Amino acid sequence: MLLIQGGIVKPISGPDLKNGQVLIDQGKIVAVGTGLDVPDGTEVFSARDCVITPGLVDAHTHIGLDEEAIRWEGADYNESSDPVTPDMRGIDGINPQDEAFRLALQGGVTTAVTGPGSANVLGGTFVALKLYGSVVDEMVLKDPVAMKAAFGENPKGCYGQQGRKAPVTRMGVAALLRETLEKTRRYAEEIEAAEKDSEKKRPYDPKLEAMLPVLRRQIPLKCHAHRADDMLTAIRIAEEYGIRLTLDHCTDGHLIADTLAKKGYPVLVGPSLGNKSKFELKNKTFATPAILYRAGLPVCIITDAPVIPLYHLALCAGLAMREGLPEDEAWRAITLNPARVAGIDARVGSLEPGKDADIAVFSANPLRDIQARTVEVFVDGKPVLHE
Repeated sequence: MLLIQGGIVKPISGPDLKNGQVLIDQGKIVAVGTGLDVPDGTEVFSARDCVITPGLVDAHTHIGLDEEAIRWEGADYNESSDPVTPDMRGIDGINPQDEAFRLALQGGVTTAVTGPGSANVLGGTFVALKLYGSVVDEMVLKDPVAMKAAFGENPKGCYGQQGRKAPVTRMGVAALLRETLEKTRRYAEEIEAAEKDSEKKRPYDPKLEAMLPVLRRQIPLKCHAHRADDMLTAIRIAEEYGIRLTLDHCTDGHLIADTLAKKGYPVLVGPSLGNKSKFELKNKTFATPAILYRAGLPVCIITDAPVIPLYHLALCAGLAMREGLPEDEAWRAITLNPARVAGIDARVGSLEPGKDADIAVFSANPLRDIQARTVEVFVDGKPVLHE
């Protein structure tokens, strides 16, 4: 058994604990509190004067698919040969040996949802994984988590604006998405008919097979949408087909906060650090999370790594806090909220008995102190930072 003790424990699911303790056994959290009954022989990790938190979670990255090295090789996140590629699986493009994994751990981030980029209207599936390991299949928490869809400049720029093919306009993006969803609906009907009639052969189309979990509400569409009109188009289509949805990036979210709150879809805000590199980022501000929270929405803060390096996730939460997001909500935005959105909160996102012992120990509060450093990181109860 292992006991982490001293300092301030931030369970996220409950109030902070001064001089708190976290008891771990066989990779799981056994108890969280103060004055715990600790068995003889338990190994002790002293976190005196430190801040102890769950390992941080980012619900939208491209880690392992868009590698740290800036070159053609290592950019495996966009299959830009066709605007509709839902049969791509993010897990097949991940390189866990990429330096970004080690650097993320150094920032206290232990879990990321990663997958295809936004070149295509439909890009493929995202996967949730732990960031420690060398074999991606052994790092998976959940696969698939969501199906990537993209609106706005990126699919337009990849195809229409380069003289290739549709989509040329936002209308074209929406039309391709509707066309694929309608084909999937009819495909599901054909499957149902074949299952009822032994003389009929079950159809097989890899793209439509990949879309069936979306139509059946097993996974959401993970919608890259910066502008307000793109977010509203995504919602319009989701309501037409009765599918689940997350709004990722949500740059203009503060402009339509009340409408988004009424709709209630998860909002994943970011990347908010850096320059306004394209037109649809003109309204980008770190105030967006606070405005959406005040409207009544739980918020996730994302890096879109490597757009913002994943080890800066806590910094992004701190900057959102500076612009009005309450500190407790800023912590939830990089721990429990993204874990819930990804459907992995039974295992990560807070310090609670029964959950995986994925824990970050900081020298100070990283949301408040720019000089805070990561003292140690535990993944499944194992210290991994100094390997």
